[in-house]
Amino acid sequence: MSEFAIDFDHVWKKYPLLKDRPGFKEFFLNFHRFIKERGEENRHFYALKDLTFKVKRGECVGIIGKNGAGKSTLLSLTLGTILPSKGSVRIADRVTPLLELGGGFHPDLTGRENVLLNGVLLGLTKEDVTKEMSSIIDYSELSEFADVPVRTYSSGMYLRLAFSVAIHTDPKILIIDEILSVGDEGFQKKSKGTMLNLIKGGVTTILVSHNLQVVQEICTRALWLDHGVVIAEGEPESVVGNYRREVLRMV
Repeated sequence: MSEFAIDFDHVWKKYPLLKDRPGFKEFFLNFHRFIKERGEENRHFYALKDLTFKVKRGECVGIIGKNGAGKSTLLSLTLGTILPSKGSVRIADRVTPLLELGGGFHPDLTGRENVLLNGVLLGLTKEDVTKEMSSIIDYSELSEFADVPVRTYSSGMYLRLAFSVAIHTDPKILIIDEILSVGDEGFQKKSKGTMLNLIKGGVTTILVSHNLQVVQEICTRALWLDHGVVIAEGEPESVVGNYRREVLRMV
């Protein structure tokens, strides 16, 4: 068994550079230019450029960078929802995403029914979810609302139930994207403590966050991306410090 849970090897990801379709007059007056541009390389851009990095089993890596740095593309490649244009991505274990919490919820189903649906979508069997149902409902602190449609829930209730489902799936690799503020202050404290326990318990974790303090607190390593390129990698305190100085310099 490899010591690495995640392995990006010289990964490039190219997207088409979408432009507004020209009107008839603009197209007619610039016909030759539009024909010339078809198929040219500048019709694309690279969200990731020759990215190579590995995540050891049990390691927690924080990914930081400005909007457009390539963080979401990195997460999508890890989840397998997209494929690299060049290079390879190897994922050794099942991935549990804490991204768009409740993305699989149906508003007309009850909380309990959505727990079953979401748990299966996250990789559990129906029997596994049924066995964990009481623990999931209790953790979410929504026992009295478990049998009413989730369309009646507040956004905080919705997130609490979705978070509870996700952390009861026996995660091997956690992918976290800006979801540490779930519910009220008390539940936020509980959810953060739960995630810290999972990380300390050996769950491999990738955390993408603009909250640099959180990256320093819980990550064992940090990666700074900018326009698809790794600017710095190493101890979170050092990488975050350099990133902060760069951001302040540009203000």
